[in-house]
Amino acid sequence: MSWTDARAPNSSGALREIFLSVGDAFCDNFTEGLELGASFAVVVDEEVVVDIRGGYVDRAREQPWTEDTLVCVYSTGKAVLALLIAQAVSGGKLDYDAPVAQYWPEFAQAGKDRVTVAQLLSHQAGLCGIADEMPPETWLDWDEVTRRLAAMAPLWEPGTANGYHPQTFGFLAGELLRRVTGKSVGELIGALREAHELEVYCGLTLREMQRAAYMPKPPTAPDLGDLNEYTQLAFLKKWSAPSGVSREAWMAAEIPASNMHADARALARIVQPIANAGKLDGAQYLTSQAIDGALKERIHGDDLVLPFHLSWTAGLMRNINRHLGPNEAAYGHAGFGGSCVLIDPQNRLTAAYVMNKMSPYLVGDPRALRLINAVYDSL
Repeated sequence: MSWTDARAPNSSGALREIFLSVGDAFCDNFTEGLELGASFAVVVDEEVVVDIRGGYVDRAREQPWTEDTLVCVYSTGKAVLALLIAQAVSGGKLDYDAPVAQYWPEFAQAGKDRVTVAQLLSHQAGLCGIADEMPPETWLDWDEVTRRLAAMAPLWEPGTANGYHPQTFGFLAGELLRRVTGKSVGELIGALREAHELEVYCGLTLREMQRAAYMPKPPTAPDLGDLNEYTQLAFLKKWSAPSGVSREAWMAAEIPASNMHADARALARIVQPIANAGKLDGAQYLTSQAIDGALKERIHGDDLVLPFHLSWTAGLMRNINRHLGPNEAAYGHAGFGGSCVLIDPQNRLTAAYVMNKMSPYLVGDPRALRLINAVYDSL
């Protein structure tokens, strides 16, 4: 049924009647002053059962958030990378248990010859940041960043601990994909976008940039806990993230771990094969073996970079802390500022929350949790 509610400005969309409480939760986020603009979507058995949006895309609150609005999802895009890797595994191009160097020979440098694909994707490789100082704009140079990562010595012994890789993860996974498919992350996403009308992008054209929402930064910095050497390299050095470039240049670049753009409906749909026995719109993308490999726990423990005890699969967080709702058997990923994607194979359900008013929560943003909890209450 179509949906709109005066409690959320410019609200529009559709939801199944059993999910009316999700619409109420969405409006509560607006009436409590927590949102500028946002959208939320839920897919069950390949059917979009919730697809709602509201608010504004601009600082002046003049331009409404529409069905065409795109927004940066930051690290939530890592879930899309996990899907792309699982697709390559399904096609026999990658093996989770094989050494990365089998596909990317240069990666064997500096003692990394035994790092497996699964270890790389579960933040165990010891490459949470670039160790040597570099101009921050270097992040826009794919070949240079991947060259540096291939040559770099691990910051800890690979396989002994997990330490979140905020920026480097996208280049590591993306270069692995490029080596075995001949295509960049943006190109691989583009193929899925064209086949299934998925508004997900890694690298925007000028035309697409015009649809991207303005994103005010959080009022306070995230709590990173103990600012150890790993945390500082991952987040706090001058070269830990791209800077010194125009917004347009950053949006046009492929920085897969932090600058994917999407709408909620497309984000929930693109990861649906992981929750739905490998299928998207009836097309089989993943084998059962690849899904099992993608969802197998690879490590758990106190993270060396983030102030959390985490459990990682090959690219996804296991929901052991209920950062992604009440089902601890679910998976997903969160992004800087509040966005997230939920993957629940038990219920063949995926959900995505995107917004442009950023919060300081690293995971478990209360706005997203309110929506996800409403979904489970409705099932």
